[in-house]
Parts: sequence; C-alpha cells; structure tokens
Amino acid sequence: MKEKIHPQYFQDLKITCACGNVIIAGSTKKELKTELCSACHPFYTGKQKLVDTAGRVDKFMAKVKKTQELNEKKMKMAEEKKTESTSEEKPAKKTTAKKAPAKKTTAKKTTAKKKK
Repeated sequence: MKEKIHPQYFQDLKITCACGNVIIAGSTKKELKTELCSACHPFYTGKQKLVDTAGRVDKFMAKVKKTQELNEKKMKMAEEKKTESTSEEKPAKKTTAKKAPAKKTTAKKTTAKKKK
C-alpha cells in the first residue's frame, strides 16, 4: 500500500439517531447523524412513524382536510336544495313527441379496376 494516499480510518465512529440511539462502528468519518435507525425504523419495530421531509405530510393532511370540508359543504347545499324543491309546487311536465331514430347508413366500398 502506498503511504499518505488513504483516508484515516476511525475504529470508534459514533452514529447518532434522531431517536437518541447511539451505534459504534468503524469508518473514515469521526461522527455521523441519521434520522432513522434499526431501533426506530417501522420495518424493524412494527410501528408506523411518519418521516416528514420538507412538510410533505403536513401539506397532504391540509389537502385531505380541505377536500373533506368541500364535500361536507356540497352535501349540505344538496340537502338545502332538496328541501327547497320539495316545499315548492312541482310544475306540470311537458310532453314532447319523440322522434324516430335516424337510419344508419354505411358507405359502400367501390373498387375500380385498372385498365391495361
């Protein structure tokens, strides 16, 4: 091996997770910080944990709430409209004569014979 071209190797790398778990390993870095580890990852623990990157979960939850409010508002307006229409007198229905459906026409294929 050549001298002075390899990075320094640390036997006591300290990996610190956001949950507080500390893991000791070896690496070319002295210290490392992470958001998830085997102690808090949902795959290993069986518990669901939302990892929010750049507020994506909050944005999604806001969209869901807004959609629910709009649906409730639509349902309320539909109920009000229904109660208004039942309280008013119904106008007499107009009878109209139905027209017979038009016949379907198909284009016939014509073949032209070439003269020699």
